[in-house]
This record gives sequence, structure tokens and C-alpha cells, in this order.
Amino acid sequence: MVRIGYTMMTEQAGPRALVDHVVGAETAGFDFSVISDHYFPWLAEQGHSPYAWSVLGAAAQATERIPLMTYVTCPTYRYHPAVVAQKAATVQLLSQGRFRLGLGSGENLNEHVTGQGWPSPRERLERLEEAVVVIRRLLAGETVDHDGPHFRVDNATLWDVPERAPDIGIAVSGPRSCAVAGRHADLLVATEAERSLLEVFDRNGGSGKPRVGQVPVCYDPDRDAAIARAHEQFRWALGGWRVNAELRGPAGFAQATGTVGPEDVAKAIPCGSDVEDFAEAVRPYTDLGFTEMALVQIGGGHQEPFLRWARTELLPALRDL
Repeated sequence: MVRIGYTMMTEQAGPRALVDHVVGAETAGFDFSVISDHYFPWLAEQGHSPYAWSVLGAAAQATERIPLMTYVTCPTYRYHPAVVAQKAATVQLLSQGRFRLGLGSGENLNEHVTGQGWPSPRERLERLEEAVVVIRRLLAGETVDHDGPHFRVDNATLWDVPERAPDIGIAVSGPRSCAVAGRHADLLVATEAERSLLEVFDRNGGSGKPRVGQVPVCYDPDRDAAIARAHEQFRWALGGWRVNAELRGPAGFAQATGTVGPEDVAKAIPCGSDVEDFAEAVRPYTDLGFTEMALVQIGGGHQEPFLRWARTELLPALRDL
């Protein structure tokens, strides 16, 4: 049975609302939760981008059972890997073992703010692989001295180390990232149901490891209203990661999606209140063996009705997949 998760979408709600939403998701019966880690929203219409790690700390205290996970954090530009390790250890302790650390190679949208530039995908993956090695050593309780191609760590030790280190997930979007994930991740993170990606992951050591996917949805009893909201706030998602990783800010995403119409969004994102439409969006992942699926309900002010509907109708149907 597939586990169904809830996404705290930092781009579309403020910090207090996000904590309220994950409490509601726990009450509704979601199996786990994830949170995006952004400095900017994708589009100005989304309107938010609080610090995900502060929200995680509050969520760990406000909830009791629901697992938490970054989806995903880039440990190479905005954050140094030694700092990411400290943050992950702290949230694992606060949540009493409910945290998983999702990592990725990042997007220009969020990482450019430190003024380090935005290099090639190859270099970004090299940095990610090196960062994961550093993070794992620190979470294992080691004192780390590291002088690598991209990072230096000088006599770093975590003084509050959880008894069990959080599992590490790595986001994939192409063969190189799948190979990195196969070698270093405890689980795969993906937003595309692509068999070829999973095959590379398996060949590089990922066989048998959990796979976590994510899909956007837009629940509303009025399907036309749902389509309009999804177009306003989520048309960026139709660009694909090769484009989305490179654009620098919300204005760039607005320009890049200027020709995307509501009908295009409605074809790609389930909108309305037909449970089968939502199931059809999840099924390609479950058919490929994904063990967990996180849903993104579009619209920060439209979470409570979605959570009520999910509890009674959507979650039972999706778990049958």
C-alpha cells in the first residue's frame, strides 16, 4: 500500500499557516509530510517563502506522529554541508526521530542569493556528492576535517547527535543525479515518473531502496476555480527541471510561462473534486514502484477544505493504489 504525504509548500503560505497546515494533515491521517526549502517563490502570485528550518522546528513541536522531511534542501550554496548536518541533527532530535533529510543540487532561483554564481549541472552534482559525504560523517558523530575540491571543513563536530541519524534522500532529474542517488542515498526523491531514471538508480546501488514522488493537485468543488488557481500559481511546473533549475527569479518564471494557458495546466494537474482524476495523477508513480507520494494542494488559503476532503474521500482511494 502506497503511503500518502502532505506538502508544506513554503512558496504559498507564511510560517504560522504552514504549521497549522501540517497539524491539520496529521489529523486528517496523512502518512508523512514534506516541506520545500526556498528563498523565493516560483511566481510572485504565490507570495511567500519563509525559512523552512524554523518551520520544521515549530512543526516538530506542534505535531506528534507525522514524519517530516525536506523536499528538498540544497547543501552546497546557500548552506554549507556542515551547517546542514547540524540542522538535520537538531530537527531529528526535536521530532524524536521523525525527520528525513531530502537533498538536491538546487535551483538558481534560490541559490544565487549568496553571490557565488550558478555553475554547470555537472559541477552542481559534484558539489552535492561531496556534501553528502561530509553530512553523513558529521551525523555519525565524527570530528571532520575535510579539504575537498569544493568544500573545506575544519575540525567540525556535532555536539547534539541523534541516536539514529536521519535517512537521506536525494532528488533526481537525470542519469547523473540518479547515479549519485544510487551511490549515496537511503531513498530516491523524484517529481517525474520516468522508468529510465529508476533503472540508473538501481544499477548504481539503489535497488530495493524507497522511492518518494510528488504531484501537484488543486482541489476545489468548483473545477473552473481550481483550474484558474492552478494556472495562476503553478503554471511554472510545466517547464521541466532543465528549465526550472536555471531561471533566476519569479519574473523569469512569469516570462517563461507567458504562453501557458489554463487548458495546458488542466491537462497536467488534476483540478476539481473527482477522486479518480487525482488517482490518475498518482498511478504512474505507483506503477513504477514508488512507495510514497506527497501531494501539493495548490493555494495557501485552500488547505483546510482539501484536508477535510482528503480525510474522507481522497486518502482511502489513493491507498488502494
